[in-house]
Order: sequence, then C-alpha cells, then structure tokens
Amino acid sequence: MTTPQEELLPSTRRALLHRIAAAQADGRAPSVVAAVVRGGRTVWTGARAWSGEAVPDADTQYRIGSITKTFTAVLVLRLRDEGVLDLEDPLEKHLPGTGAGKATVAELLAHAGGLAAETPGPWWERTPGALRPELADVLGERPVVHPAGRRFHYSNPGYALLGALVERLRGASWEDVLRREVLEPLGLPRTGVRPLAPHADGWAVHPWADVVLPEPAEDLGRMAPAGQLWSTVGDLARFADFLVRGDERVLGAASLGEMRTPAAPAEAADVAGGYAYGLGMELRHQEGRALVGHTGSLPGFLACLTIGVEDDVAAVVLANCTAGIPVFSLAADLVRTVAEAEPRIPAPWQPMREADPELLELVGPWYWGTQAYALKLSADGLLSLEPLSGTGRRSRFRPNGDGTWPGLEGYYAGEVLTPVRRPDGSVGHLDVGSFVFTRRPYDGNAPVPGGVDPEGWRGTG
Repeated sequence: MTTPQEELLPSTRRALLHRIAAAQADGRAPSVVAAVVRGGRTVWTGARAWSGEAVPDADTQYRIGSITKTFTAVLVLRLRDEGVLDLEDPLEKHLPGTGAGKATVAELLAHAGGLAAETPGPWWERTPGALRPELADVLGERPVVHPAGRRFHYSNPGYALLGALVERLRGASWEDVLRREVLEPLGLPRTGVRPLAPHADGWAVHPWADVVLPEPAEDLGRMAPAGQLWSTVGDLARFADFLVRGDERVLGAASLGEMRTPAAPAEAADVAGGYAYGLGMELRHQEGRALVGHTGSLPGFLACLTIGVEDDVAAVVLANCTAGIPVFSLAADLVRTVAEAEPRIPAPWQPMREADPELLELVGPWYWGTQAYALKLSADGLLSLEPLSGTGRRSRFRPNGDGTWPGLEGYYAGEVLTPVRRPDGSVGHLDVGSFVFTRRPYDGNAPVPGGVDPEGWRGTG
C-alpha cells in the first residue's frame, strides 16, 4: 500500500500500462507482468494476457532464468565477506578436480574464466538435469575454451561451478543455502526452485502463425545455480531494492556496489553497445542512463530486472514466451518513463555538523601543471577533485584516518591523495599518486617534477 506521496501520477501509470500492453500485443506473448520500484517501494504493477490465460498479478510465478545467477553471486560474496574465501582464489583451492580450477572465483562470477558457454549436448535448458548428474557431465571433455581472465565469455557451466562451490563450503545444497541465507531473510516467499500455484505455463509462439506450443519445464539439476529459479514481480521488486540498498543480514551495500562494478574484460562490440558485466550483474547504458541488473530466459519464459541506480527506479518484467518480447528494452523503458515523467526530488542540502580548519585549508582551486581543479569537501566527509573545465580526471577521496585520502573511483581509484605540509604546518601542495597539485600553475616553491624555469612566466615580446 503506497502513501499519496509515493503514488505515481495517473498519466505515468497509463504510460506504463500502454508500454506493456503494446509489448504483449506486438510480441504476441501469452502474458506479460511488470512492476516498478521507486524509492524502495513498489509503486506500480501491471499485466496483460490473452483471453485464454489468467491475467497474472504480482504473486504469479514465472521462471526467471539467468536472474538466478545474481542470487548465486550474492551467496558467493557472502562467503568472501565472511573470510571463507577470497575472490582471487583459484577454484581449485576450494573445489579441486574439476579441470577448470585455474579460473579464479572472481573470473567465474564475471564470466571471464574462459569456460565454454554451454554444457555438452543435448541442450541443458530443455532436457532433464538427471542427464548431467556430476560436474564432469556439465563441463564435458573441453571445459575451457579461452585463457582465464583474458576476455568476457558468458558461461552457464561457470555458474554451475559456483553453485557447487557454495555447496562444498556450506556443507548443504545450493537450494537450502539460498533459502536460508537470502530468500527467507529478504522475505521472498514466492521465489524457489519449483513452481507453486499460481504460476504461468511456458509457451512457444509460432514465428509465422498465431498458434502456440507448450514448452517443457525441466529441473536443471547441477545447472540450477545458473537458471533454475521461479519468482514473481513482487519478490523481484523487493530483491531489486536489496540490490541497491543492501541488507546487513544478507549482504552490505559496499559488496553490492562491488557486484555492480565492471569486472570482466569487455569485447569491442560490447563496449560499442554499452554493455559490461560485474560480479553476477549486467551493466548497460540505454539512452544515456546507466542500468544494472540481469536478464533471463528459459524455454517458455523471458525475464528482466533492471535498476536505474541514479534515478532510484527499478523495473521487473516477466513473460511466458520463448521469444518475441525484448524484455530489457521494455524494462528500461519503464524505468525511463518514471524517471523522466517524475524526476527524483533531491534530498535537502545539509551543511556539515562540524568544520575542521585543517580540512577547510585543503579546499579550493589547485593546479596540475596548467590545468585548474577544484577540491571540495562535502557533508559526508569526502573530498572530491574535479576539473574546472568540466572534462578530465575526477574522483572522490575518503579519509584514511592518518591524514591521507584514498581515491574511490576513476583514474584515481586506490591512489592516495596526501596533503604535504611546509615546516610551518601550512599546506604546500597535494601529492595524488605522484602528481603534484599546487595553488598556482607551476608554482616554483613546490616540488614540481622536472622543476620550474627560474625566470618564471613571461611574455613573448
């Protein structure tokens, strides 16, 4: 139940309904159901269905395919945060004997482990998991097709390995660990490995005729961590909010931010298309908007969860057809519709509670050579270095507790900003990863690398 302040405008709600109605009709989908989350709350749900299909609601289950991978990645990051493993550990350290153990945990999460995209035939999504009872059956005789760490190559078997890793380190099935550590704490009762009524049936729609064919719904066995789950737009809306804000019972906001950070070497076509991959999450750019989340598909079902983090708007789309609905474009349009029709209202500006004179001495204009920068101090206690021209390297820096400031993003991520003081205690210059920033361009009183001509600045007359 939303409060009046949280409700969308009638015009926005109609635009959302029109978008999914057009998608269902144009895509000839048996049904489509969607939800929009804003400010951590579900503010809209909508659905369309053919006359022979019950109109779904926020509680109707669909298969969500590879969105399952994001759930598996959360389990792995939990193990890292507990100190049970390191993301740079080779798989062999914890799960020996697979034949793919040179890949690190991080590389598997980011689809950069060099593993094959699919299992040996027959196609695992449309056949019983009992055909592949062991990891060796999932990986086959040639599990590795690229050198580990060199390129992004989407791998479903890679996530089967991560699920097996979870099982080995937790001493319980992937299903049980997922339910105990993620689904129950987050309150996702309608998410699980098997369908529970009410649920949609999967259909294939003939490409050249308005007729349909039922699709099989197989138990994927060892491949479950790559795509087994069923869920609802209601549950996935709550999961989307968790992926932004975190929940210390499951995974903190910092680790979720790490999941949303590009982690795989991108292919040239992916760079051009605005696509990257983090740790179990897809990162895309659509019409200038950064979106994170995951898509999913299994025979008979399509799914997408996408989040505009800056807009604080997320969308979930589920459909029960094998093809025909461009679910990412549809979900991205739902985010854009809300973000543009009802822009996020910024929180009120707040000043700092206390002013530290030593920090105030750092702020203001600085020069790297002849390029002008501004160093600013915000109420959250971070410093930001920004080029005054509007283009160039920029970063925020956090206090390290010893007078130094590690960078948080961009070129200066991990590099250290150090205020260097003169004998009288005043700040003479800033050292940022060996770059010297001075109060005047090429200040002769600062240790500018290469020195400064002693005659100083001059005209040409």
